[in-house]
Amino acid sequence: MWIADQWKDYEVLDTSKGEKLERWGNYVLVRPDPQVLWNTERKLPGWKKPNAHYHRSAKGGGEWEFFDLPQQWTINYKSLTFNLQPFNFKHTGLFPEQAANWDWFSSLIKEAKKKDPNRRVKVLNLFAYTGGATLAAAASGAEVTHVDASKGMVTWAKENAASSGLAEAPIRYIVDDCRKFVEREIRRGNTYDAIIMDPPSYGRGPKGEIWKIEDSIHEFVEICSGVLSKDPLFVLINSYTTGLQPAMMAYVAGITIVPKFGGTVEAGEIGLPVSSNGLTLPCGAACRVQW
Repeated sequence: MWIADQWKDYEVLDTSKGEKLERWGNYVLVRPDPQVLWNTERKLPGWKKPNAHYHRSAKGGGEWEFFDLPQQWTINYKSLTFNLQPFNFKHTGLFPEQAANWDWFSSLIKEAKKKDPNRRVKVLNLFAYTGGATLAAAASGAEVTHVDASKGMVTWAKENAASSGLAEAPIRYIVDDCRKFVEREIRRGNTYDAIIMDPPSYGRGPKGEIWKIEDSIHEFVEICSGVLSKDPLFVLINSYTTGLQPAMMAYVAGITIVPKFGGTVEAGEIGLPVSSNGLTLPCGAACRVQW
């Protein structure tokens, strides 16, 4: 398991009864987590006095209960600054476990730039959300194309870039359906040295295009291989879909990317350490292809 254990502004304090107690900077939140199957005793005071609590509904969805939480606040990860706010379906605008991947590919980008200071490392970030991976790549010296179907998320990513001192970094922001954008890039002959993708389990594009990961991921990865450069650096595929196991993601990468470009494939869970008991909370899966 790859563990995001370098945070100072974020912490999973405890987990119990289908929920996690988290510290986001100066604020403590309680949010549901389907991986928390145990009913341990809730000893920490934060359980009784959080700044906000997201209650999941038995009918699906849920709602926030606020006690003392600002509409927006920031936390830092190393040199990066992220703007947070509570919004629909329990999210805050950041997935802290992804820091394990940020550190991995940041080291690859820095090493490539160290070997050849004149090399342009071009990164394509698909389903890029609020830009955590975009900023980590840009801060490491890469040129990033950030693609997401949500205009609001792209705006949020720009705000995070500005807060991180990366407003003038070589980041190209695109509001578009990811597949259609990649297909156009293939026709244009544009290539990238690295691809990051964080596809949703289910979603719709700006014109109602339906995305279902089980039906689409193999073909999508195969299409994306068409924009890899002749000297690729890495490919990262993330998944939060319970039924999509790491081994399946590794197999998809192995039959779509490796025959064309070589490279080594690793896949595994990503997780966050839990302060109260020393356990690690599983938070999804990732597949890494590296050259």
